[in-house]
Amino acid sequence: MDTLPPFRRAALMLDMDGTLIDLAPTPDAVVVPAGLPDTLASLREALDGALAIVTGRPIETVDHLLGDAPGAVAGEHGGAVRRSRVGAVERPGLPAPPAAWLEEAERLVARFPGALLERKSRGFALHYRLAPDAEPVFLAALQEMVGSSPAFQILPSHKLWEVRPIGADKGGAVLALMEKPPFSGRVPVFIGDDVTDEDGMREARKLGGAGFRVDAVFGEPEGVRAWLRRCAAAGDWAPLGT
Repeated sequence: MDTLPPFRRAALMLDMDGTLIDLAPTPDAVVVPAGLPDTLASLREALDGALAIVTGRPIETVDHLLGDAPGAVAGEHGGAVRRSRVGAVERPGLPAPPAAWLEEAERLVARFPGALLERKSRGFALHYRLAPDAEPVFLAALQEMVGSSPAFQILPSHKLWEVRPIGADKGGAVLALMEKPPFSGRVPVFIGDDVTDEDGMREARKLGGAGFRVDAVFGEPEGVRAWLRRCAAAGDWAPLGT
């Protein structure tokens, strides 16, 4: 298992869905557990601001769900980065998907009751959790749509297929956050639950830090939340695990 750096030198980076918050049938049905924002705010203060949510969701959604508790947010897999609650949103020069792709995506979800199209500023996701028969249809259609595009890629996540620009990933989000205060000069710790989080874990390790998968270390999101509560109460790392 990776070794945690000294708490006062750490930068804590957390995925949201499936890590901090339990997955739900639809993206807008997630529930923020009582006390989670307070825990995050306490940890942010203890780490002198060096706590960030790193997620595929837009920054606006994180603000809606968690308020100003985390402060820093890297949304859309690093396609949008805000280093503090009052900071400007920085967007790397990445393309947006063609309008024709979004129109085709709308037609696709209309064929499968329960399927959802999630629009993002630099991409989109097709959710099939409530329409499992749509999974292979969506993938085949996206492969034909995106084809050999040098600018976009198709990635799997929790019961969805996502189209996003090449160059937008959670590893890049980690590197972008670590460039400037309050993260620069610290050692990153990344916690996530999905294949899209592996890039963030890998970059954290390259920088001398740690990367932990929820299923391997904490079991489930409540295990992560319980550990974070213990860390916040101690003002230091608690023993890893559930």
